[in-house]
Amino acid sequence: MKNPKGAVKIGIVVVIVMVLIWFNQNYLSIEPQSIRKWILSFGILSPIIYILLYTVRPIVLFPASLLSLSAGLAFGPLWGTVYTIIGATGGAVLAFFISRKLGKSFQKKEWKGRKEVIEKQLTQNGFLYVLLLRLIPLFNFDMISYLSGLSKVKFSHFVIATIIGIIPGTFAYNFLGSSLLASSWWVITIAIILFATVTIVPLLISSTLREKLGFSKNGDQ
Repeated sequence: MKNPKGAVKIGIVVVIVMVLIWFNQNYLSIEPQSIRKWILSFGILSPIIYILLYTVRPIVLFPASLLSLSAGLAFGPLWGTVYTIIGATGGAVLAFFISRKLGKSFQKKEWKGRKEVIEKQLTQNGFLYVLLLRLIPLFNFDMISYLSGLSKVKFSHFVIATIIGIIPGTFAYNFLGSSLLASSWWVITIAIILFATVTIVPLLISSTLREKLGFSKNGDQ
């Protein structure tokens, strides 16, 4: 073989993807409590396993919300939030560099149309635009990470904006997850109200925001 190192790299990627697909089929189709039990089975390594899992999640598009709820169950609202932010940022960085490495060949057909608008905004207003899209998710989280890699946004701006922007939603998901184990009704009530607020407010704002950013109502232009 002319390029044995390249073959080894491809082999490693294939193995990782196969393991992730296996995990997706065997664990992510079940409830957060079961994922919590699986994560905690690693003992002191549980936080590291969770962070690594969240970091590689964009490769096979695992449901991030399910993992976030599971972190709240496994680690509580504070540390669950910390570990999720680390993992989510790591996943965003991974998607960013995969996209930047592969370049234009990585573009997906379903991003056509809106892609040009997003790329232009990312290039011109990198930090603020990424921050806005993380706080008010108009589009898929991973799609923004991949398109950021295709744009000329500075890596430092992308990372900082991502960290700041995902804090509210991440805490809401983890707090809601941890409340499933709470015996106090007021803790559960607060968690539901917080989660509803973080979920509903972006929906109320997104329509107006799309128009101001130059998108049509269906977001395809």
